[in-house]
Amino acid sequence: MATEIFLGALQDCSIESAFSRAVKVDLSEGARRLMIDDEAIARLDELRRVRVLAVGKAAAPMLEALLRSIDFAGCDVRGVLIAPERPAALPEGFSFFAGGHPSPNEASFAGARAALELMREAARDPAGTLCVFLVSGGGSSMMELPLDAEISLEDTVGFHRALVASGASIVEMNCVRKHFSAVKGGRLAMAAGAARQVSLFVSDVPPGRLDALASGPTLPDPSTSEDCREILRRFGMEERFPAPVQRFFAKKIAETPKPSELKPCTHVLLSSAELEKAAKARAEAMGFAVAIENGCDDWPYEQAADWLLDRVRQERREHGRVCVISCGEVSVTLPAGLPQDAHGGRNQQWALYVATRLDAADAPIAALSGGSDGVDGNSPAAGAVVDETTADVEAAEALKGFRAYDYLRSHGAILETGPTGQNLRDLRVILAE
Repeated sequence: MATEIFLGALQDCSIESAFSRAVKVDLSEGARRLMIDDEAIARLDELRRVRVLAVGKAAAPMLEALLRSIDFAGCDVRGVLIAPERPAALPEGFSFFAGGHPSPNEASFAGARAALELMREAARDPAGTLCVFLVSGGGSSMMELPLDAEISLEDTVGFHRALVASGASIVEMNCVRKHFSAVKGGRLAMAAGAARQVSLFVSDVPPGRLDALASGPTLPDPSTSEDCREILRRFGMEERFPAPVQRFFAKKIAETPKPSELKPCTHVLLSSAELEKAAKARAEAMGFAVAIENGCDDWPYEQAADWLLDRVRQERREHGRVCVISCGEVSVTLPAGLPQDAHGGRNQQWALYVATRLDAADAPIAALSGGSDGVDGNSPAAGAVVDETTADVEAAEALKGFRAYDYLRSHGAILETGPTGQNLRDLRVILAE
């Protein structure tokens, strides 16, 4: 049932339906006006050019939905798509780059360069151009270009890997990324100059921190270079960085664009709030009393698991048949020198730890944790679903060695969906009878 709730909630949060609700063309008053969430964005009959950047795990379905929702007839429409996989039909006028995740690749660099050139072109004819940014999670690695041209791709990959293994939250990691990158922290939007811009988001970041989504390429950055240095010090990151990256951060760190410099037009199409709402409706339809618990967002996975298990036990004493739903992410700090054959991700690590904390007295409890994008860490799984029978004497060793995927797969506990084309944070579902 936990898997049914997870998959059903993803189905209920389709990008196509989000676009159909939010994006309209208003034909009143003798004009064709692009409307998003009832806000007038531009008169389509006054545009000569539309330049589109779509980046992230949901970039391809977002681009498809945009072009299906709006008739840009009479406009020169071109753009850049940076996504995990090439769509079956790439729209005419669009260049595709298979950006890397969780680490950048050559296409990440090439896509970033193409995106910057697209925006610089828009800046040359601002009056007749509309820039549309379609941004979703995963963009931090899929579109990347160091500010320092001397930093290689290999160095950048090492930088990203050190960030992911640091134990820092997504907001903290992205603060560092913004000050490293030529396209993040509002720098991509600044390249478009005075051209009209609108950003549409499918968000996988905490509420109120939209600037952390894909490291905020189109939004002003509220963080400072001193914030960046404090995060580097607190997590001891620099010593893990490749030498050229260490030298970059040892110099004066350039500030990112601030709210006084960049006034974005933004609209959130989907976020974890919609995913949470959909999961709640699915669980209630199955007869569960539902409690939402997001107070453990960005906690270490062990602490978050203990907190949520305490909550579900409490809810069961009060209501009997219960479901606790939690959206957000947990943190996992990986040791230096982790073996190459260690496979898993934060969802599987959380689930395996939960399994070790359950016993016969808890029966029946089922706990699921899955990435809404269908990907968890360096494994092919989206996550896992466990109960009080999952853990045996080998579970603790698998947990310690960060080999959650192999253990959970051998016990039939893996949750596999393949890439979903969606990205709305992780979803945890705990059911208790």
